[in-house]
Amino acid sequence: MSDLRDKKCTPCEVGAIPMLPFEVEENLRKLHMDWESKDDKHIERKFTFKDFMGAMEFANKVAMLAEEEGHHPTLTIAWGMVRVKLYTSKIGGLHENDFILASKIDHIAEKEA
Repeated sequence: MSDLRDKKCTPCEVGAIPMLPFEVEENLRKLHMDWESKDDKHIERKFTFKDFMGAMEFANKVAMLAEEEGHHPTLTIAWGMVRVKLYTSKIGGLHENDFILASKIDHIAEKEA
């Protein structure tokens, strides 16, 4: 869907400037349409599954990816559902890393479908 998936998350330094609202919108267009940002400081997407184990398997794949990338989302897991929330706490907003990881998570979801 985008070239974001080909990139690697890079360490972000304290003091880096978070994305501006128009940059957030531009980058959201590169992701699956279910990603959203309500405040331009976080992006999130809800993934649904047939059962609890499907949700857990997906969450574990996302966790492994997050470790590889060194960028960790907030995961909320429930029966048949995983909500992924991304932001960069060091800068109090969004960074390209958030969109890179989101794109890679989209790819995991596409392979699961």
